[in-house]
Amino acid sequence: MSNLKLGVEVVGAHDLMPKDGEGSCSAFVELQFDNQKFRTTTKEKDLNPVWNEKFYFIIADQSKLPNLTLDACVYHYNGKNNSSKVFLGKVRLTETSFVPYSDAVVLHYPLEKKLTFSRVKGELGLKVFVTDDPSVRSPKLLPDEEPSLDSDQHSTKDQPPASLTDSILNMFSRKKNVSKHTFHSIPGSDKEEHRSSPPGAAKLKVDHGKHEMKSGLPPKIMHAYADSLHPMDYALKETSPSLGGGQVIGGRVIRGNRPSSTYDLVEPMRYLFVRVAKARDLPSKGVTGSLNPYVEVKAGNFKGTTKHLEKNQEPEWNEVFAFARDNLQSTTVEVEVKDKGTILDETVGTVRFVLHDVPTRVPPDSPLAPEWYQIDKNGKKKKGEVMLAVWFGTQADEAFPDAWHSDTLFPGENSSVSHHQMRSKVYHSPRLWYVRVRVIEAQDLILSEKSQISDAYVKVQTGNQILKTKAVQSRTKNMRWDQELMFVAAEPFDEPLILSVENRIGPNKDETLGVAVVHLTNVDKRADDRIIRTRWYNLEQSMSSATDEEHEKKNDVFSSRIHLSVCLDGGYHVFDESTYHSSDLRPTSRQLWKKPIGILELGILNVDGLHPMKPRNGRGTSDAYCVAKYGRKWVRTRTICDTLDPKYNEQYSWEVFDPATVLTVGVFDNAQVTGPDNKDLLIGKVRVRISTLETGRVYTNAYPLLILHPSVGRWLGGVSTWNHHMTTVLVHILFLMLVCFPELILPTMFLYVFVIGMWNWRFRPRYPPHMNTKLSYTDGVTTDELDEEFDTFPSTKSPDVVRWRYDRLRSVAGRVQSVVGDLATQGERVQALVSWRDPRASTMFMLFCLVSAIVLYMIPFQIPILIGGFYFMRHPMFRSKVPSAPVNFYRRLPALTDSML
Repeated sequence: MSNLKLGVEVVGAHDLMPKDGEGSCSAFVELQFDNQKFRTTTKEKDLNPVWNEKFYFIIADQSKLPNLTLDACVYHYNGKNNSSKVFLGKVRLTETSFVPYSDAVVLHYPLEKKLTFSRVKGELGLKVFVTDDPSVRSPKLLPDEEPSLDSDQHSTKDQPPASLTDSILNMFSRKKNVSKHTFHSIPGSDKEEHRSSPPGAAKLKVDHGKHEMKSGLPPKIMHAYADSLHPMDYALKETSPSLGGGQVIGGRVIRGNRPSSTYDLVEPMRYLFVRVAKARDLPSKGVTGSLNPYVEVKAGNFKGTTKHLEKNQEPEWNEVFAFARDNLQSTTVEVEVKDKGTILDETVGTVRFVLHDVPTRVPPDSPLAPEWYQIDKNGKKKKGEVMLAVWFGTQADEAFPDAWHSDTLFPGENSSVSHHQMRSKVYHSPRLWYVRVRVIEAQDLILSEKSQISDAYVKVQTGNQILKTKAVQSRTKNMRWDQELMFVAAEPFDEPLILSVENRIGPNKDETLGVAVVHLTNVDKRADDRIIRTRWYNLEQSMSSATDEEHEKKNDVFSSRIHLSVCLDGGYHVFDESTYHSSDLRPTSRQLWKKPIGILELGILNVDGLHPMKPRNGRGTSDAYCVAKYGRKWVRTRTICDTLDPKYNEQYSWEVFDPATVLTVGVFDNAQVTGPDNKDLLIGKVRVRISTLETGRVYTNAYPLLILHPSVGRWLGGVSTWNHHMTTVLVHILFLMLVCFPELILPTMFLYVFVIGMWNWRFRPRYPPHMNTKLSYTDGVTTDELDEEFDTFPSTKSPDVVRWRYDRLRSVAGRVQSVVGDLATQGERVQALVSWRDPRASTMFMLFCLVSAIVLYMIPFQIPILIGGFYFMRHPMFRSKVPSAPVNFYRRLPALTDSML
């Protein structure tokens, strides 16, 4: 028998016709293929239903497949009118749509009419494919004649709502009583779709449509799992976990009798800590009498080892091991001293501890002092002692950050995996400075004999940044550019500034006239707009000579020179991230920093339902860690291995200097576990704008991980800047007259248009219109642009040329998209003022509106108009280059760009 089947995934519908008289509909889909019929569940009161259900039709005769069609009809369930169904539209697919699974994609088909005068609108999303997977079983079919739909209508109507667990149990308990008139939908049961999905990661699945047909309305299905085939809930969910500081209710921590600690925002996790300090008087081993000792700590299925020390009978390790208490499957912990051998390691002695006798330490208790323990072997005391400390604690313990963790390795695996790639870390990014380089001139350049006219420019490089000045032609040996370039440099300024004067002697052929190296550690720093003194630098013939300091001291008096002005500008903030999602707005210079306005504390609790990122032992898994970035401080949690639901419970804090900043938290898969040269993969990220947080409130939320990855204006500007004093004075008089006598506004406008028209009458065109080269911009077009304009379709150019033109088009489209996004952002910021997205800004705006309403009610309307107009047209001496406080306040308002991918 053939295993060939036609798979149909009903994804969803869009913009359906309302049919229930209340502006909505309860839609379901019936599929029919080769006398086989299936039905989806019913989505009540939804014009844009989403099903994501799969069905499989048996293809009995493959030779008839080109002549078969698939009909998908969308109906509205009308429970008020004898449980009838109302036609909403249909889609008919032919053999051309039946493709292999690898080529199948989701397509949205417009719904067709059944009759000529039917009212139909909307689209239906389907994914149709052919598969021969023998593991896919065809569900039971719908009967050709449906039984009465009224018999069981009252039995299901008055039932109280049950919990998710009870509903699942009831469904399985009624499995034997289901009549033969049943239908099924198999979500995600095909092998191709879940080949890499781990068995442990699969959640409890509820069969779709396993209900009696006489119930009439196909019941609503509660999905107890999240899968790629089902709609994900990307909404932010508020939780009320029991943290170290107490229960969080309504954003406040109910402490009870718990003492405060530094880890109040995370759930306490118990660990068994073993500190291996040192050993003494260890016995000698082997023929040579030397000993290469190391310590192996075993607790249940986990074991960790210290580094081994060559030929040392008095070793010191000072290493700490932390074993998660929930994963311990033993009542004892063993500390075993071993001798590192060439072929086989030999046990020197062992110290055992019973876990029931291990003390518990809770900060701020003082650390537990290590003690000397004599080792034994096979129950007999041996020579040698080891200094140990064993205690139970939490992640608030001082030894936790630097300790070896059992949950960062697989059960039974040794600690030989690079420990620094697995443990938590804290980074501080270096300060970035703007490097302003003003290339003024060069003197006494030595030209080659072939060069009669120099066409020289200066190339400036620091690190990977390269900029060039404009080329200047001259018949003399002196050049002048007077051009300013800007770079970015990071402390401690290891990379110097390299300047080379290049002379263009032919197409794509340049010669170096001189090289100068400027060390940024010797450059002046400034935090204001003071003028930096200029300096002459000698130009050397080669890079080695320019970097040799002794050669510079012994250099002759005569040499080529270049005149520069170089400074490190610390008055601005260097953006190393998106301006919309910047976590720091402070200038580089510390002297300009303000005092912090508060402390931001972050507790990373756990991650639920990660997508498998790698296969291991026949199933999908992930080795995830989190990275949080705010300001110059980066934090990284420890890596939790081999789980899709890692628990971190780590807490960090930052100083906040500006509320208009964003905290970013990303989740990555650690690829260093499988190989040191692999690149970690981003799983998802979360952004939190600080201005949207209330002071003193604890936010406990579950965030979804998302990845993926004018001419008039110019004239008014001239008036406001007083470029033409007479025009500006006349505009002031006209503005005052129109405000005092508003009835003259319309006559003045028409009179102004009449005057302009009569003025332009003298310059009216005398000839018919013709081709305008200036309008066509032919004088500024390049050869490549003309070549692209006259290129055929499809293009006859090489792939590299087409790719370059496509990249140029993408850059233009990106700029257009940025402009459109900026316009949308302005409107979103206005909406943020009244939506209380930023509580502080909304409070200030509400007070301003109240005061403005009272003031405008008491004074005449002309007064604020006059004040606003005269303020806009004020003289430049009353203006400041710094943006005004209202403008600065408006630019810092949150927008929906914070929620975009």
